[in-house]
Amino acid sequence: MEADVSKTVLLVDDEQSHLESLERIFKREGCHTLCASSGKEALELLRQHHVHVMLTDLVMPRMTGSELLKACRTVSPETEVVMMTAYGTIETAVEAMKDGAYDFITKPLKKVFITKVVRQALEKQKLVLENRTLREQLESMRPHDIIGQSPAIVETLKMIRQAGPSSATVLLSGESGTGKELLARAIHRASPRSECAFVVVNCAALPEGILESEMFGYERGAFTGADRRREGRFEAAHQGSLFLDEVGEMSPSSQVKLLRVLQDGEFERLGSNDTLKVDLRLVVATNKDLEQAVALGKFREDLYYRLNVIHVRVPPLRERSGDIPLLVNFFLQRYAKKNDRVFEGVTARAMDAMGNHTWPGNVRELENVIERAVVLSSDAVVDLDDLPRSLTGLASLTSDKTMEGRGVYVSVGTPLEDAERMLFKETLKATGGDKNLAAKLLGVATRTIYRKLGSKEKDKPEKP
Repeated sequence: MEADVSKTVLLVDDEQSHLESLERIFKREGCHTLCASSGKEALELLRQHHVHVMLTDLVMPRMTGSELLKACRTVSPETEVVMMTAYGTIETAVEAMKDGAYDFITKPLKKVFITKVVRQALEKQKLVLENRTLREQLESMRPHDIIGQSPAIVETLKMIRQAGPSSATVLLSGESGTGKELLARAIHRASPRSECAFVVVNCAALPEGILESEMFGYERGAFTGADRRREGRFEAAHQGSLFLDEVGEMSPSSQVKLLRVLQDGEFERLGSNDTLKVDLRLVVATNKDLEQAVALGKFREDLYYRLNVIHVRVPPLRERSGDIPLLVNFFLQRYAKKNDRVFEGVTARAMDAMGNHTWPGNVRELENVIERAVVLSSDAVVDLDDLPRSLTGLASLTSDKTMEGRGVYVSVGTPLEDAERMLFKETLKATGGDKNLAAKLLGVATRTIYRKLGSKEKDKPEKP
């Protein structure tokens, strides 16, 4: 088997026969092996090579395994150290673990056990290195607060950088949870107005009457409860940027008033006849197809063209799955710090599950999944069991031996609709009633499950 330099193991033992035996074992495991018969020789090899795991005897002349461990922490702090010890020195080995050793193995050595421990140490070392690499990548991106390096997000960021220095209105379109507000803030920071205010209005969260008073402000006595003059968001954003989130939810009357501001830069507070002028940069976002809304008469065409000066489509997470490891590590660091936890990383199978998920909630959903894992995980590594069933259920179900041979049998001539309903019901039984998981297995939308099974139930006569 060809040696793998990404699995470099340093073997340290003053007994040559033991050293040669260990070397044969790990060469057969495909590891790149280095051998040292003393602590001094081991330190030289640690300086010359990138060692992933060092397997060292505890009792050696001149430099003990414990002394070598402490020296290794200085020379090669990322190397995982596994100690070999006789039964009489187990207490010393435990002390060594307190000093940073990964694990210890008692003599006489058993091949199965020793290879298992070293394999686990290599896996941990790999996670630590990946974590560091991701952290370095994140640090290089942090000035923009945008995490990602996939072609889809790179193209989006290119447009943001080009549009930022201008005064043109920018329309950000994309699914919920894709980070449109984050990009709006990036546009503001890239503009000459970056030293002034960035003001946010969520058009979907405010009823029509409140939305207008929030945007344009009001005079005292303008309506019941208006006991003082209040400055609106347009005034607050003067010489800065105003971000209108979910602009597609605006009422027709609010659309008219927004159009006037865009045309003339003028507006009145509610309850006032005084015209105010404002100078601001407008950035808007929507998860709706505004062009389709215009065709349906739900959005003003003239306003749409005013807003659609520079259109930036924000890609959903499923189109930038290569960014998932970066995002996972970013959120892992954030929530580990917030919850006073220490995490070494994410296992390969957990990362694979997240990489294969479609993420209907996009980056926001991923963030919630990682926060949940940080809170619920009892280990220092996020594993498959720490993820919600919506991510792991499909993989575990399809690999479950109890599913083998399971099927739906129908008679020839059974109406297609009835056969389809039987298949849906049996799949639901297999998933324990989980409609989302059943839909994934069947390759249909979840609403199809409800429609197919719900329609037949309505046809059944009520029981007396």
